[in-house]
Amino acid sequence: MNSDDHPLKVLETEIELMERHTRILKHIIENSPIGITKISENMSIPPHKVRYSLRVLEKEKLITATAHGAVASERVEKFLPELKDFLSRLSTTIKKIEKDIDQLCAGDVACKK
Repeated sequence: MNSDDHPLKVLETEIELMERHTRILKHIIENSPIGITKISENMSIPPHKVRYSLRVLEKEKLITATAHGAVASERVEKFLPELKDFLSRLSTTIKKIEKDIDQLCAGDVACKK
């Protein structure tokens, strides 16, 4: 199995993408209308990565492209609470997994230091 295909690496990559998309969305909300070049310069993110994030955000109908740059859509007001709720549930699940691992390690069932 390629290390890039490892489930933990895939999950980490997806979380990093979500963070970037969310940071860019925040920047658009605070600075719209704004274009790719300005986002890239302001946030120190390569233009090709900004472009990809903008495509994802536009596909999800969270932003709209205008002649003057990207602007947040009305859907953001519904999306942000949904995302926050999802992340809260995910955090709870992660804490449960951590607790299970701690219990396994306390019994030294599968932990090798």
